[in-house]
Amino acid sequence: MYYLDIKTPMINFQEYRNSLYVDKTLMIDKIQNRIRTLNKYICITRPRRFGKTMNANMLAAYFTKGYDSRELFKGLKISKVPEFEEHVNQHHVIYIDLSRLPDPCTSFQEYLDWIKHCLLDDLKKAYHIEKVPGEPMQNLFERTNDKFIFILDEWDSIFYKTFMNDEDKKAYLEFLKGLLKDQPYVELAYMTGVLPILQYSNGSELNMFREYNFMNDMIYESYFGFTENEVRELCEHSKDVSYEELKYWYDGYHLSDGSSLFNPRSVNNALSDGVCQNYWTETGPMHEISNCIKYNVEAVREDVVKMVSEIPVRADLEGYNAAQLQLDTRDEILSSMVIYGFLSYHNGFLTIPNHELMIKFQNVLKEEYMGGVSEIVRQSNEILKATMDGDADKVAEMIEIAHDKEIPFLQYNNENSMSCVITLCYLSARNDYEITREDKSGKGYVDFLFTPKISGYPAIILELKYDKTAEEAIKQIKDKNYIEKINYAEECLFVGINYAKKDKKHTCLIEKITHKI
Repeated sequence: MYYLDIKTPMINFQEYRNSLYVDKTLMIDKIQNRIRTLNKYICITRPRRFGKTMNANMLAAYFTKGYDSRELFKGLKISKVPEFEEHVNQHHVIYIDLSRLPDPCTSFQEYLDWIKHCLLDDLKKAYHIEKVPGEPMQNLFERTNDKFIFILDEWDSIFYKTFMNDEDKKAYLEFLKGLLKDQPYVELAYMTGVLPILQYSNGSELNMFREYNFMNDMIYESYFGFTENEVRELCEHSKDVSYEELKYWYDGYHLSDGSSLFNPRSVNNALSDGVCQNYWTETGPMHEISNCIKYNVEAVREDVVKMVSEIPVRADLEGYNAAQLQLDTRDEILSSMVIYGFLSYHNGFLTIPNHELMIKFQNVLKEEYMGGVSEIVRQSNEILKATMDGDADKVAEMIEIAHDKEIPFLQYNNENSMSCVITLCYLSARNDYEITREDKSGKGYVDFLFTPKISGYPAIILELKYDKTAEEAIKQIKDKNYIEKINYAEECLFVGINYAKKDKKHTCLIEKITHKI
């Protein structure tokens, strides 16, 4: 069998159980309550590596009549649900991983013919049905006099293939419509992907599906990604990686109530390897997002700089769909970044979720297509060196040069503009420092706190002033005892920077403080 009641989902789910497993099986209960109802069409879209395939395998292993999977679910939450016996191993399941292509596959027709061949072969073996020339696939299913649960994983993967044109995409959707929509043999259709279903002005070929994505899902949201409590529980089994490290690297997404959601692939890999580093971003289409910015840089350059500066960006996003792989507007680009998981969207604001992704966006700022922004970033090593050397005049001069570039949003229209300039000027410092903004310390909040990653490097406390003096900035650092937060470095640099609006000049003052640990 290729798709019908196959064992592959059971094998895969067993591997998940053998790994650092988080019990998400109560999702099954929400799904099984929709069998043979008007709400039996479900489409879940999430970024890559957010648990879509794991959950699809879990559902197929649970429902299939092909094998006895009770032992797999023994002791899990779903086994305690009253409807467990009613549905476990009680349904025929058509499980299709739509990312798997025939070999060779040079056209959409070869791809579609392979899927049809597999379905036909399965029905022929299971029900001894022979296809009449020209007979549509749905007729064959009707002739079985049976009912099926369809689980289709990565429904949109074919859209990324270079051989796909607009007509092919439409034909693909028509095929799925004919196979699933209003068919009496479908008792449930569960579909996953990254892209939302293609929308048309008159509706959709697949408008029977209820879509649940990163922006609108309040039903299944906790089953994709790890919650704070789940990560804490996983950390109890790790001696190498702390919860705080995982939160810094991989947190930053949100459930609808505002609580934390972690990237599951990265958390699993970090706990397995015993070290936090980039995992998930190496598997996703970051180059595609980079290209979107490259060809539409004026639309989103300011947004990207602000978010790298840890300034949330206001946006009213409607999401985008498979028809909009060519992104032209700010909203389309930002929506795509949310859908791919590169940005977090909550309460109308966009942010870069975590350190793992911040590294990627910092690299984007270095690209030549970012224009004057990349020029400032390339000089940031010199500004850090001047700061470490105590050369306040050079620091002021270089910040002034950055400010004077013809980049409108860096012209100090508000307090965030100055923060953006400082972020760009010190971007390379993030290689050696963890830099936080508005960090609580002493009797107030530090504008910029540089925590050294390298032993022997001085900590840096940087305070900004507008139309005051650099001396006042230094005085504030001392009066509000910002150094209270520094208990890890023998040396600390107090850096005060002021911008005088009248003469458009920057001044800087640097004091070196020997700190007793």
